[in-house]
Amino acid sequence: MALNDPHPLDPAQFCAYALAAIDASEGRRKRRRRDTTPDAIGLNLKRAILQRAVAERPAPAAFESWLMTQIAAAPASGPVHAVCLAILEEYRFAAWDEQFRAWLVAGAPSADSHNQSTREARSDRGAETRRQGDTERGRSGGP
Repeated sequence: MALNDPHPLDPAQFCAYALAAIDASEGRRKRRRRDTTPDAIGLNLKRAILQRAVAERPAPAAFESWLMTQIAAAPASGPVHAVCLAILEEYRFAAWDEQFRAWLVAGAPSADSHNQSTREARSDRGAETRRQGDTERGRSGGP
């Protein structure tokens, strides 16, 4: 789907895919070892705008104007402007790049977003290996 495609990407559909991508990334954000409160604030703002777009279903030709309306209506337009600009860039890229669009449609899969049980199983195996090594060296596994 090229930028001049007679059947452009539907903004509401794109926004629904982007919402799923945010949901997929939420677990990774929570696992970070730093304070992710600013990330959560930005993602919540982006989520709210994407949800409005899904509900209001702006036409492809009017999507940029719709985003500008969101900025104008915001009491603090700076953060909303930044988020709307990011959404517009992602929308344009999804319209232009088939692989990015396919990744979004697939739910934004990522190598680090495997289910938690897989990570926990790896962690448990690593802990067991360390305990076995400690036992072989004559140390107890306890604190």
